[in-house]
Amino acid sequence: MWQFWLVAAGVFFIVEIINLSFLVFWFSIGALVAMIASFFIDNIIIQATIFLVVSTLLLFATKPFVNKILPKETFIKTNSFSLEGKVGKVVTDIEPLENKGQIKINGETWSAKSVDDRFIPKNTEVVIEKIEGVKVIVKPLIKV
Repeated sequence: MWQFWLVAAGVFFIVEIINLSFLVFWFSIGALVAMIASFFIDNIIIQATIFLVVSTLLLFATKPFVNKILPKETFIKTNSFSLEGKVGKVVTDIEPLENKGQIKINGETWSAKSVDDRFIPKNTEVVIEKIEGVKVIVKPLIKV
């Protein structure tokens, strides 16, 4: 049975090399420990239990350490979410009572509403706070 555990460890190592998540690595170590146990224990259920216990313990014991080492993924805003924080110009009065209003940004016209449900007149420069569905939520640009 030791050959099975050795092959399993090899497969987990290869997956880890491809994946680079430092998650599958612990399963390869668990498989190596199960391989060593297979020299002394013939019962496959005990070997599999050793594999699962060692892998799980290593995974949870090293998680805080791994989180410090691995680079943090940064969220890159794309598509419409890249508009957040940009300045646009009101082309149709933003009227909260009538649920009307449009702005133009980067040559595109977007339906808009104000952050605090107030009237914003045409030709006012606004900052896009967020996107909700197909509407941009804006507030007037304060110039200093």
